[in-house]
Amino acid sequence: MKVHNKLIAEFIGTFWLVLGGCGTAMIANTFGVENGVNIGLLGVSFAFGLTVLTMAYAVGPVSGGHFNPAVSIGLMVGGRFSAGQLVPYIIAQVLGAIAAAAVLALILQGNGSEIGTLASNGYGEASPGGYNLLAVVVTEIVMTAAFLFIILGATDERAGTAAGFAPIAIGLGLTLIHLISIPVSNTSVNPARSTGPALISMDSTALMQLPVFWIAPIVGAILGAVLYKLTLAGGKFDAEA
Repeated sequence: MKVHNKLIAEFIGTFWLVLGGCGTAMIANTFGVENGVNIGLLGVSFAFGLTVLTMAYAVGPVSGGHFNPAVSIGLMVGGRFSAGQLVPYIIAQVLGAIAAAAVLALILQGNGSEIGTLASNGYGEASPGGYNLLAVVVTEIVMTAAFLFIILGATDERAGTAAGFAPIAIGLGLTLIHLISIPVSNTSVNPARSTGPALISMDSTALMQLPVFWIAPIVGAILGAVLYKLTLAGGKFDAEA
């Protein structure tokens, strides 16, 4: 597969992740709340998981289905991705996230609504639950590490996992991560997902805090990749490889 095909796939996949996840948070999260039928945290969590699951099936065979700079970096550390493609992948992912946030902003203005923060991530006053910087950093590192561990395990051919089921495990893993961490940081685990809404909303707090949502997920991704390699080191998979 040519590089430009992979980059288009990453752009589309990240676009869908941000539009589907942040769009659900902004449009559907409180819709119908007066009738007690809003989807709430559970619905938003599943929305993020479903975006990854559906796009992993749709374009995963083309690009690997990263849709996340931290995932690309973690897969590179884990020996599953070429360093030479890292920067183009990250650029495509960030552009996809920005485009999705722009489309979401346009939709939100369709009924006269303010675009708000477009579900940006944050700590302190910007945290949904008022969690401080330390809590957010720890959460983002641990959750991203777990996400990479799930991805590497679900896609490891040596584990004998049916390749067709990997996106389900990954999508459900991301759903669980959101169920845990939306109240803490509004859940990033994805620098591109954080960048698009912050840039398009031009929210000063989101922009100021944005570096945290690059550094923490990348650290977590590297940690997850290292832990997975250590888990397999000297084990039966290496012996059979």
